[in-house]
Amino acid sequence: MVLSGFRHSPLHLRDTRAKFNANNIEYSLRAFPLGGFVAFPDNDPDSDIPADDENLLKNRPIFDRVIVISAGVIANVVFAYLIIFVQVLSVGLPVQEFSPGVLVPEVGPSSAAARDGLRPGDVILSVDGYELPKSLFSVPQIVDIIKRSPKKNVSLKVERGGEDLVIGVTPEESGDGTGRIGVQLSPNVKITKAKPKNLVEAISFSGKEFWGLTSNILEGLKQTFLNFSQSASKVSGPVAIIAVGAEVARSSSEGLYQFAAALNLNLAVINLLPLPALDGGSLALILVEAARGGRKLPQEVEQRIMSSGIMVVLLLGIFLLVRDTLNLDFVRELLIMDFPLDTCRGRTTSSKMLYGGGI
Repeated sequence: MVLSGFRHSPLHLRDTRAKFNANNIEYSLRAFPLGGFVAFPDNDPDSDIPADDENLLKNRPIFDRVIVISAGVIANVVFAYLIIFVQVLSVGLPVQEFSPGVLVPEVGPSSAAARDGLRPGDVILSVDGYELPKSLFSVPQIVDIIKRSPKKNVSLKVERGGEDLVIGVTPEESGDGTGRIGVQLSPNVKITKAKPKNLVEAISFSGKEFWGLTSNILEGLKQTFLNFSQSASKVSGPVAIIAVGAEVARSSSEGLYQFAAALNLNLAVINLLPLPALDGGSLALILVEAARGGRKLPQEVEQRIMSSGIMVVLLLGIFLLVRDTLNLDFVRELLIMDFPLDTCRGRTTSSKMLYGGGI
């Protein structure tokens, strides 16, 4: 989630640090760079334009205002498609070719899997006689079987070096009572690149990839709201997004295309939510106006709605900024410190403190 769209924020109207005017449009650099925004003279208390000027956004017809307010979302969507289109033309699209089974890329050195003979590079073809299909969902299937089998022998049919072996593995019981064998699993998939033969095919490839990415983002957002208590901790702000982008850039420059396209689509979807301070909130107020036969809500009511939304989004942004910054690796290292806990009676007790942690 990225914070943007502070169209009615009084904070942004007063924190200008640098600005210039071109073609009657003022561009400015703000002291609080919490996201891009577009402000109109309607929102400027120092504007010398008469309040009843027909060219002010608030005085334009409903359809005109819908188009203007939707422009940012439309730009994000168009830019996402163009990024995918450039990817298709330059490096091609990744195509997944699944093979039967699940790959074992890593085995813990003192795990149940290592003890019973499983090795890195093995491909698990079946579990207790159940053949694993050519599918992305083979991994959760085998994970579910292992979790349900603590201290029970599980028969694995494994492909190793062109030969099929049968290995019996007994999962250890975890603290929560589920089975664990100490391996990393991944789909048995080969990634190839598909390049278009002509412009028509490039447009077709881009359209399919764009729709697939959009569907995944919408499904992810749906799951976030349906399981908010479990997924709230996964909501990220600008700091975490930059960190992820840097990690993607280090691992694969080609992955930046998908990352940038997904980021733009996320921005479009988030900004369409009917929340005050976002584009969707402004559109919701316009729809209310249309439902009232063109009668606007009282100005003080609109201002209260938008101000409350701005405050919520601002507080959320500060929280995400602090949390994501503290989760950065180099910040965690800085937070490791020795400090005295008890100096009474000449005693000094030292304790090691580390933000976060792991196992």
